[in-house]
Order: sequence, then structure tokens, then C-alpha cells
Amino acid sequence: MPKGVLTISSRNYSSWSLRGWMICKGAGIDFAVKTLPAGDPNARAELLHLSPSFLVPKLEYDGVEVWDVLAIAEFLNEIKPKSNLLPTDRATRAHCRAICGEMHQGFVNLRSALPMNIKGHYPGFKVWAGAQTDIDRVLSIWRGCLQAYGGPFLFGERPTIADAMYTPVCSRFRTYDVKLDAPCAAYRDKMLSARSVQEWTAAAMEEPEELEELDVEF
Repeated sequence: MPKGVLTISSRNYSSWSLRGWMICKGAGIDFAVKTLPAGDPNARAELLHLSPSFLVPKLEYDGVEVWDVLAIAEFLNEIKPKSNLLPTDRATRAHCRAICGEMHQGFVNLRSALPMNIKGHYPGFKVWAGAQTDIDRVLSIWRGCLQAYGGPFLFGERPTIADAMYTPVCSRFRTYDVKLDAPCAAYRDKMLSARSVQEWTAAAMEEPEELEELDVEF
């Protein structure tokens, strides 16, 4: 029986659930997944951005219950210190935490204008100025990290929580046909081809359509 349980909402629409999944995968823990029905209040609050505080994803592990992806990441980094969830160098670790925090609390225009939708694909999608400013900042973070640490991940040769935090943006960029320069496109493709993301995507493609509010006609 798995030692942990990760509670998520939608695989297709929930960027936060994907982040929690990738962090748990990166830590190498044994865990099962519990998916809340679309009508569950916590699931709807998270998917429809109806609350500033969400209870999904939530991890129950070894008698501990923790929610919020950064809290989950810090908890797993404590119990699995060799998992490389955070860089070992102090300055690099601080940098990693900073860009994770920026994704955690920012990029509101990007989230609103380009909602998570793994099944969707909108070639030639028009990105307005507010969202473009957020996109430019994300790409600046990616370029800075890839140049400073040599890639192929944001902080070097192994993925960290930063890659988990920015993977849903990679998915959004593919869904909405966002044009990227070669280094950023290579990073996007690297993350979307990861085994854990492929596993998540396959399950998302099989997910029933349950939230009409999230299927916007473009």
C-alpha cells in the first residue's frame, strides 16, 4: 500500500495539481492519487480561481497532511534531502526559491488569458499586452537560468522544484501556440517530454469533460 496520497482536482485543467504531482515524482516517494470530483467545492474553487487559498493539491504522507505546492516541496525536501528538489548550493537554492515564489504568487494575466488546457490547441492565438508582459518575464527567467546553470533544466543537469513550477507554463505555451526562441523552445520540449509529464498528459486526455466554464470557445 502506498505510503502517501496526493489529492488533486483535474489533470486537464489544474496547473497546481500538475505541480504537486511533479514534485512528488521528483522526490521519489511512493504515493497514490485521489482525484476530487468536479463538483467538489475545493476542486471548483481551485479550477475556477474562486478563492485565494486552495486545499488541493494536498499530500498526506506518513501521518502528515500538507497542502500548497511550495509547502509540499519544502516538506518533501526535508524528508528526501537527496532527491535534488532544491539545489545544494545556498545561493543557487535562494535563486530557485525566488523564481518559484514568483510563479506561485504572480503572472495573473498569463493565468487568466491562457488557462491550463492540456487537450486544447489554438494555433495563432492572439496574446494581448498584459499576458505578453508575463510571458516575457517567464522567458527572461528561463533564459537567465539556462545561461547561468548550463541547462538542460533551469538549475543544471537535474530537475528541481523550479521545473515543476514552470512545467504548466510549458503546457500553456504549447496549447496557445506561443512563439519561443530556440533555447526556450528546447526547454519547453524537454519538460513536456519528461516521463512524469507524459504520464500525466495521457491521463488528462482520458479525463471526461465536466466543467463547461473552463472550455472557452476561441
